[in-house]
Amino acid sequence: MKTAVPTTYTTTQVDDLHLFYREAGASDAPVILMLHGFPSSSRMYEPLLPRLSDRYRLVAPDLPGFGHSSAPDPALFQYTFDHLAEVIAGFVRRLDLQRYVLFVQDYGGPVGMRLAQAMPERVAGLIVQNAVCHEEGLGPLWETRRAFWRDRAAHEAALRANFFSLDATRLRHVGKSPHPERYDPDLWTDELAFLARPGQHEIQTELFYDYQSNVAAYPAWQAWLRAHRPPLLVVWGRYDPSFEVAAAHAYARDVPDAEVHLLDAGHFALDEAADEIAQLAASFMERRIARA
Repeated sequence: MKTAVPTTYTTTQVDDLHLFYREAGASDAPVILMLHGFPSSSRMYEPLLPRLSDRYRLVAPDLPGFGHSSAPDPALFQYTFDHLAEVIAGFVRRLDLQRYVLFVQDYGGPVGMRLAQAMPERVAGLIVQNAVCHEEGLGPLWETRRAFWRDRAAHEAALRANFFSLDATRLRHVGKSPHPERYDPDLWTDELAFLARPGQHEIQTELFYDYQSNVAAYPAWQAWLRAHRPPLLVVWGRYDPSFEVAAAHAYARDVPDAEVHLLDAGHFALDEAADEIAQLAASFMERRIARA
């Protein structure tokens, strides 16, 4: 095995935004573009960078409104998944990423699927980690969230009370795990500190209100998967409280040769299964992704 390449922490400009990103690996190595979820940032991929950078170029940006990227006021910036995908498309062009495997988790899924639709020729494959493209992924927990979409005024206060609480932030990591003692509490206390920054409640509420656009887009994304049949690896934390395990298996309906692996981990599976995910990703890349 080659020596892992040190990670760099850089900011670039896309339109009027400063986008922070982590990068590791040789510039001429196959690229994995990593898109994070809520309420995390590119930091969630930190465990993979030293494990894969000996073979691949890993690029992990912070979405607008997250991490160290610009977080403009919602009055000045439209926090929708369409807009976030447009910004990440600009980021891809800015870094001249001509071909890449998309690694997506949670919110990274809807951003990544929009990016795949907009730039299909650049997508060499997909790695999906607890990101949903099928209705069966949304279990009972989503009933209160659907109520928020139906009547925002009546349900926004309750959504915020739950979304930004310590218990909810912890639950996103620990989920239904039988081994909660394996989870570092810094994972959710750091994210709670991020959510407490000025303007974050407004930003994240706006973006989650637009999440209903993702559910409406599921049929189109499924059609894209069926039409393009990309090499697809699904690695799924089975103790996820937000997304049902059935969503992992649903990908095989659209891409029959998809590789689906259920892991003893939660929503943020890298918290507990970084070695396993790195091994699965490296094997997938070696076997399924053609080198330029």
